[in-house]
Formats: sequence, structure tokens, C-alpha cells
Amino acid sequence: MTEPRTPHPIGQNPQSPRLQRILDSVALGIFAVDKNWNITFFNREAERITGYGREEALGKKCWNILPNERCHKRCHMRQAMRTGRSVIKARVHVLNRSHRRIPLEITAALLHDDAGEMMGGVESFMDLTARQSLEDFVRQSYQYHSMIGRDKGMRHLFSIVKTVAPTEASLLLLGETGTGKDLLARVVHNASSRADKPYIKVNCAAIPHNLLESELFGYRKGAFTDARRDKPGLFAQAQGGTIFLDEIADIPKELQAKLFQVLDESAYYPLGATSPETVDVRFIAATNLNLAALMERGEFRADLYFRLRVVELVLPPLRDRPSDIPLLIEHFLHEFAAQQSKHITGMEPEAMHLLLNYDYPGNVRELRHIVEHGVILSCGDFVELEDLPQSLIDRANSHAQPQGQPLLSEVPTSLDLKGRERIMLLEALQEHGWRIGETASALGIDRTTLWRRKKKLGL
Repeated sequence: MTEPRTPHPIGQNPQSPRLQRILDSVALGIFAVDKNWNITFFNREAERITGYGREEALGKKCWNILPNERCHKRCHMRQAMRTGRSVIKARVHVLNRSHRRIPLEITAALLHDDAGEMMGGVESFMDLTARQSLEDFVRQSYQYHSMIGRDKGMRHLFSIVKTVAPTEASLLLLGETGTGKDLLARVVHNASSRADKPYIKVNCAAIPHNLLESELFGYRKGAFTDARRDKPGLFAQAQGGTIFLDEIADIPKELQAKLFQVLDESAYYPLGATSPETVDVRFIAATNLNLAALMERGEFRADLYFRLRVVELVLPPLRDRPSDIPLLIEHFLHEFAAQQSKHITGMEPEAMHLLLNYDYPGNVRELRHIVEHGVILSCGDFVELEDLPQSLIDRANSHAQPQGQPLLSEVPTSLDLKGRERIMLLEALQEHGWRIGETASALGIDRTTLWRRKKKLGL
């Protein structure tokens, strides 16, 4: 008589290689833990979402690989173990290896042996990055986590934003085209007490000057030939909420005085009106021009300038925050890979090297479009150089040395210490696909030290 066989946990079963291949083919992240919360199984999609390889994850505590706000206290797996009931389609946010916040939909269930004894748990999770991006776009519900950046200047900017967003202060956002002024304005509105009220964006450069006043302030019936009825302006539509005046420098001089009156007195006159309308709105203005210089030249009213810039926030160009480029690339890769239902885990070294050495005149917006282009054309697990826009590749080639970049094996051994260090670091980065966390671990240094060395050596 044979003894009844007790199955092993997932990942420890003698048939687990076959099971691993099956579960690696599904578009869900899956991991299992034993009763001590040690990971015993980790599939391919779990690797992609978390950034940790299978061998790194196995044997680790689950909260070290998928840390989230519910760990230790309200953990869904712990809830399933306590109640004996599965937790189905719960939403959480986890931090991946690069400390990027990822939205997940998870299902947690128990694992039992043949005797019915609980021997661990299994959790499946779906990356909601694409869905979250779409929801944010449709609802315009951008929050602090929508702003991506760990550069020192950006962290300082975020800290100021968190302080001023709940206030009623007028904001002036300065920065080049594509740096994220519109996103920042929406984040401020959504973090304020006016979040449930209208957010009205006005592109002052897109509205003809002769129509801008009527668009902003509205008009009364009979104010001009075609005014057959009263029409409320954008200030009336923004009542109680926030009005974002983008490209504020394009407002004509004669209209600037009326705009100052709105800011100063919270009142304005619609065209054709004999009595003022009161308005309760928060002002956020933005421009990619030097507004102070325009004021000095008399092209922008000084009183309006100082009234707008109660708090002035400057968004740096992407070329001044190169340490954020890999973080943004990873974020956009996950977003567009999820949108296109592709299993893309990163960039080939040649493609990553090109993107890390580009100056991005179009800033974050341009990088986003480049990554989207690469993901759409990619046919494998990695975005390759030929998947990137040809114009970008041609531009990089035109700035390359005529003889081409020397191969690492061809670099002279007579290089000085800094030169040899640069080559060694470059080799390590290429070996690990320019993934900062993996490279830093392989070199036995922390990520911050690696970033400093990269910047120092021009990589």
C-alpha cells in the first residue's frame, strides 16, 4: 500500500518546470508564498512588472519584492489566510525595483495540501498602468504620483507643489515647451479644495486676439451684431474651480489690464454689460517665454506679472535632469507596452545609449512620443535601435565621430584611470541592459553612487 502523496507548494513540485512554462505564458503576474511569507514561485510577467528576476525573488519575503501600502497591516494575502476566503480583483499600488509606483489588480487565494492544511498562498496580479493612464486622461484625475522624477531639483519642486496646492495662491509656471506645465497645473487643481469644481484650460496663443476677450469674459445679447443671446465666458464656466491660462505671454496688452482687474477685484465686465460679474476662481498661468524680460521691455504689464506670480514654479528642461531619463523611459515603456498588449521588458543597450545621450529639445513630451514609437514597432521583448524614429537615429549619426564609436575591445590600454573607469562602467551598464538597479547591485554600490559616477564620466 502506497502512502498518499502530499503535493508540494508551487515552485517546489517535481513537475514545476512544466508548470513554470505554462504560467510564464499567461499575461498575469503570479507568485506563491509559503506560510513564512517566503516566495516559492515567480513567473515571467511578475518579473516584468516588479523588475526582479526569478532567482532574485525566490526565497525572499514577498514584501521585499512587491512592497505596497497594505503590507503587514491590511495585506490581501494575510486577509485570505485569516478568513479562508479569496480576495478577488482588489486594487493596490506597488513599488517596483526602480521605485516606480505601479497600479495593480490582484487576486489572493490559499494553497492547501491533500489533507486540507494551509501551506501558503498564491497571488495573481494584472498591471493596470495602461488603464490608469487612460482613466487619468479621461477624468483628468492626475495626482502627485503622475509626476515622474527623482532629480534633486524635481524633488524640491514636488515638495513645493504639495505645500502650495491646498492653498488659494495664484501660480506662475515657467518652463520650455514639453516640460509638463499642463500636467502640473492639473495636479495642483486635483490636490486643492476645488478639485470637485471645474478646471478650465485656456490656450491664449490658440485664440485670435480679437476673440479672446469675449471668450474669457463672455458677452451680453446685443453687444455686437451677431450677439443674439447672452453667452457666458470661460471665467463663468470656471466658477468655483481653477482657470489655467496657458501661454499667458500671448495675451494682448490691452486685455492684460482687464485680466489684472479680475485677479485684483474678483470681478469683470462681460462685453456689453453695465454691471460687473463676480468670480471665484484660482489662477494658474504658464508660459515658455521669459515673462520678466517681457515686463522689462514694457511688453507685459508689471502689475499683472507680480499679481500672477504669487508663487513661481520653474520646470527644468529634460536635458538638465538626465538622471530622470531612465526612470521616464521605464514609465513610458510600461504604459505603452500595456496599451499595445506587448511583453516588452526594456530597451536594447544601443537604443538606451542613444536615448540617454539625446538632448530632447521637445523635453518630456518628445521622449514620450519616442518611446511610444519604439513600442509600437517593437516585435520582441526589447525595443531595439531600429524601432526608434529614423529622424532620431539620423540625428545621432550626424553627431557621431567620422570613424565611428570604437568597440570596447579596441579601446587603448593606455587610457588614464578616469578613462578606464568609464569603459568599465559602460561595459557593466551594457551587460545589464542599462538597468541601474541591476548594475549597481552587480558593482556592489548603491544607486545614488552609480548615478554620480555616470554623470561624472559623461554616461
